[in-house]
Amino acid sequence: MPTLGVNIDHIATIRQARRGTDPDPIAAAMIAELAGADGITVHLREDRRHIQERDLRLLRQTIHTRLNLEMAATPEMVAIALDVKPDYITLVPERREEVTTEGGLNVKAQGDRLGKFVNQLQGAGIPVSLFVDAEPEQLQASAKTGAKFVELHTGTYANAKNEEELKHELEVLTNGGKLAIQLGLRLNSGHGLTYWNTRAVAQIAGMEELNIGHSIISRAVLVGLDRAIREMKTLIST
Repeated sequence: MPTLGVNIDHIATIRQARRGTDPDPIAAAMIAELAGADGITVHLREDRRHIQERDLRLLRQTIHTRLNLEMAATPEMVAIALDVKPDYITLVPERREEVTTEGGLNVKAQGDRLGKFVNQLQGAGIPVSLFVDAEPEQLQASAKTGAKFVELHTGTYANAKNEEELKHELEVLTNGGKLAIQLGLRLNSGHGLTYWNTRAVAQIAGMEELNIGHSIISRAVLVGLDRAIREMKTLIST
């Protein structure tokens, strides 16, 4: 069964609403680890709308599991990553005006450019994952960059409007996962996963990690962060 990476971006979103100090993402990461999270995921956006550089550096110093840094493929972000040295990096597409990540990287169109970043980061000992849609051409292009992982974008699956669409999108993810492994890529997934749709993705052959944030933090508002994480851990491991 896959491990659970807890994305704590939305803890920082609440804090930044008042530009204050509460709630503290670092404290949230500590609770998440005590509740059984296998890793902590944060997205340091170019506009710094939630996670700040200070958060990232404090997390690197304090957490005991894995730190997964999601970031845009830009020289600025690469420089920060090389300085902080997270356990691994997930390169994601990023638009300033988007509310949340809207889809996977177009690796097919940007393979040479992304490959240079992958080589630079992995040359410094930081494994790289590419956030992509489960499309054969994108997976094949991802393998050519030399990245060690792909993270399958599960947003289309999560937004399925009926059982027929859900079944189709799960098949797309399953086939994408199979191809990724055949190409020598390690397999993660994330985006839009909830307590109601995660189990099927967790059961895809070769799936190593699920990165989940919004659903866990939303439930934590009602039942507490510790319980919300323990419930998700149970869900993906049964």
